[in-house]
Amino acid sequence: MTRAILFSLALSLTTHAAGLTFTAPDTWKKVATSSSMRVAQYALPRAAGDEQDAELVVYYFGGSGGTVEANIERWVGQMQQPDGRASSAVAKRQSRTINGLTVTLVDVPGTYVAEMTPGGSQRHNNPKFHLRAAVIETANGPYFIKLTGPAKTVAASEKDFERFLSGVKFTP
Repeated sequence: MTRAILFSLALSLTTHAAGLTFTAPDTWKKVATSSSMRVAQYALPRAAGDEQDAELVVYYFGGSGGTVEANIERWVGQMQQPDGRASSAVAKRQSRTINGLTVTLVDVPGTYVAEMTPGGSQRHNNPKFHLRAAVIETANGPYFIKLTGPAKTVAASEKDFERFLSGVKFTP
């Protein structure tokens, strides 16, 4: 491929949103966002044996959107454990600095039971799912990244997810 084509491909995978820049791996398929609060949405290809793709959404609420703690608590509450334990007992949490930004991550397996639409009464019921999420703190407010999907698919996407997070940059 020529340099111009490669440069064009790289640009098509890079997104800029209120100062945040991130680049999706070329294996992720960009999907039309389903609300104005979603600045980017991707389908991550399903692993062999899984019935559906995983979904990664980048949210930005214009500088609001709740505290890191409130979001992590909400995300953990969107998962149920098959043995009846609280999801908070199995959730893994870590904080790190990526390109000068404080990033808090949560990782929890289980049955995905989030509302299908915010405030709606219908809920997902997806057993053997995995939720990986991150809150990226910036001078323009937090960005929220949420990855959900079949456990095998999320596990197969682990390296790409880490590369995605490692490439996040903020320019005020």
